[in-house]
Amino acid sequence: MSVSAAPVPTNASGKGEAMALSGHCMCGAVTWKYSGDIIRNLVCHCADCQRATSSPFTAFLGLAPDELNWAGDIRHYESSTDTFRGFCPSCGTRLYFRSARWPTEIHVHAATMNDPGDYRPDAQVFMLSRLKWLDRLPSIPTHDGFQQQPARRSGA
Repeated sequence: MSVSAAPVPTNASGKGEAMALSGHCMCGAVTWKYSGDIIRNLVCHCADCQRATSSPFTAFLGLAPDELNWAGDIRHYESSTDTFRGFCPSCGTRLYFRSARWPTEIHVHAATMNDPGDYRPDAQVFMLSRLKWLDRLPSIPTHDGFQQQPARRSGA
């Protein structure tokens, strides 16, 4: 991994800044480290990202592949011609999106960052596919946990 000579902030607050970032999948079997410029900070609302992540949108970092190091076994799904989505075969965490359409970047899912609270997107894309119920989120009651405790399993 090469290290940029530019200052290295501790969060992902802006594109074009050299960053030292790291992350992992849910089970920890796959980890990543990055030291380089952030190319993009996007929230994507496209239908493909919704389906691929089982989520209403996907937040990702566009990173330079040459500055990104992975450890662990990663499986790939070719979602369309020359477009691959990497995931952990142990826990199923979606790790990244890579396409021949953007050969100089890889889109790493921001939720896999060691501190995803540091992520700061600077754009939203494919707004025509944005799910309409997202507009209601500020008016929906919030809770710090489930509204009802999970059921106990018998014999537990």
